[in-house]
Amino acid sequence: MSIDSAQQEIVDNFALFDDWMDRYQYLIDLGKQLPQLSSDEMISDNLVSGCQSQVWLVASGSRDSLSFRANSDAAIVSGLIALLLQIYSGRSATEILESSPWFVEKIGLSEHLSLTRANGLASMLAKIQQHAYKANSQT
Repeated sequence: MSIDSAQQEIVDNFALFDDWMDRYQYLIDLGKQLPQLSSDEMISDNLVSGCQSQVWLVASGSRDSLSFRANSDAAIVSGLIALLLQIYSGRSATEILESSPWFVEKIGLSEHLSLTRANGLASMLAKIQQHAYKANSQT
C-alpha cells in the first residue's frame, strides 16, 4: 500500500463517523492500540520537541525501510501518532520525504485540533522527516 493509499484509508475511516466527538473517540482508541515503549526507549533523545505533552519517537531501519514506534502520555496525541505510524512506518526515506500529509486537511483535523496539538502534530511529522533525511543521507 502506498503512502497515498494509507492516507486515503484514514480519510475513509474518519468518514464513517458523523461528528467530531466520535472522531476524537476513534483517535483515542487508535492511541490505546499502540504498543508501549520500554523505559530504555523513553529517554530524552527520543522525545519530540515542540509537543505540549510528552511524545517519544523511536526510529529504526535504513533508507530502504524505516520503522517507527512511538507513544505519548496524552490520549488524543497517541491517536495522532498512530495515524502517522500507519502512513510512514515501513516506508523508504525517499517516500517519506516526497510525501505530503494531505489527510490532515481531508479529515478536518486542522480545523478541530487546538493550536498546541496542531503544533505537536507538525513536530511529530518533522521528527519523522528528520529520521528519513538522516537515513537517506547515509551511504
